[in-house]
Amino acid sequence: MTQQEVLKMFEGTGALLNGHFELRSGLHSNRFFQCAHLLENPRVAAQLCEALVEKIKAELADLQIDTVIAPAMGGITIGHEVARSLGIRFIFVEKEDNVLKLRRFKIKEGERFVIAEDVVTRGGRVQETIDIVEANGGVVAAIGILVDRSGGKAVFDAPLVSLLEIEPVTYDPSDCPLCKDGQELVHPGSK
Repeated sequence: MTQQEVLKMFEGTGALLNGHFELRSGLHSNRFFQCAHLLENPRVAAQLCEALVEKIKAELADLQIDTVIAPAMGGITIGHEVARSLGIRFIFVEKEDNVLKLRRFKIKEGERFVIAEDVVTRGGRVQETIDIVEANGGVVAAIGILVDRSGGKAVFDAPLVSLLEIEPVTYDPSDCPLCKDGQELVHPGSK
């Protein structure tokens, strides 16, 4: 699947929004990937996740993984679909007191993971998930995401594979022209 085909699927499902948005990273942007709209279409989500799995297999041919893990909320459906496509176990981390934690599941010593996520801008939630896996004796073998909007700035110790690499314009809130123009600031994502 080409990046143009992926972008078309995001646009076609209304998952790529235009306006004035506050990203989870704290930055502002004129574009926002609202994957929840894409996930309203299970067949589209499955198709994208299967394409992500195929890309991971192609780029990381010797990859050995036992389990897929995802940060809640946005990554849960993505992680589940990736694990289903791979035929392996799926678990997730979730917020407790505004911090991601492993609450419902156990990680075995040496268990190998692929982290699945919808969108990465700075990679904070992915890094938190890496830290949780490693603190519990697991190994992060790869990271698979639908959209890398970091422009290559989100770097991890494990290889990162994404279906769409795009760097929408982002602004520091203190120097945001959209704020200066008086455009309403929206935070449509999960908190």
